[in-house]
Amino acid sequence: MSWTFLTNHAQVLLCIARNPRATAHEIAQTVGITERAVQRILHDLHEAGYVSHVRESRHNLYTIYPDRPLRHSAQQGLTVGDLLAALVNGKVEAGEIANTVGSK
Repeated sequence: MSWTFLTNHAQVLLCIARNPRATAHEIAQTVGITERAVQRILHDLHEAGYVSHVRESRHNLYTIYPDRPLRHSAQQGLTVGDLLAALVNGKVEAGEIANTVGSK
């Protein structure tokens, strides 16, 4: 496969939206990248304020902040919640996405 519509950052975010308790190993297998790459992407997303996590025993519980704007100027006015709503079973209100990945 030479290209895809979504970046690895978007793929990782989508994995977290579908399973907020996913491990780096599970995300890596789903996205098709290394665990180290997943860790770098999670760091990027955290530093930019798109996700946070809390430790639950041996796993993390991720929270996505759906009101954060998409970064490219071509998507000006759209949020992470808008993107995830389009990719996760059609239109979903931003609060519903937040509820699927933990509260803010």
